[in-house]
Amino acid sequence: MGIMILRFTPVYGGLLALLVIFLGYRVTLFRRRESIAFGDNDGTKAMKCAVRAHANAVENIPLALLLLLMLELNQLTPWLMHVFGLTLLLSRSMHAWGLSHRMGGSKGRFHGTALTWVCIVTMAVVNILIIFSR
Repeated sequence: MGIMILRFTPVYGGLLALLVIFLGYRVTLFRRRESIAFGDNDGTKAMKCAVRAHANAVENIPLALLLLLMLELNQLTPWLMHVFGLTLLLSRSMHAWGLSHRMGGSKGRFHGTALTWVCIVTMAVVNILIIFSR
């Protein structure tokens, strides 16, 4: 059996990693501007939003990428790989944008979270079904 070259997870993983780095960079800028070394209790609402947008991405993206990788290793249909990868990228971007621009509820935050969870649950179910269908 030959070596399998991954074609989907590295692309979406790379793009999502860039999103996480961008969000982390925003937190660093706020911390420097507001002279806050740790936490966010003394920061502005904008800084608190930036911290949560970054933390939420770090909380959700690894699990989603692991599920995406398992689907790719199990040779899921390429168009479905793109559907899941693009959905993750879109949903995490929507959430980050919504939370970065408004503390509390926003359409971007709500829809980004909902779409992320639907994508993660769907990938989990598809992974399980793949194993039981063999």
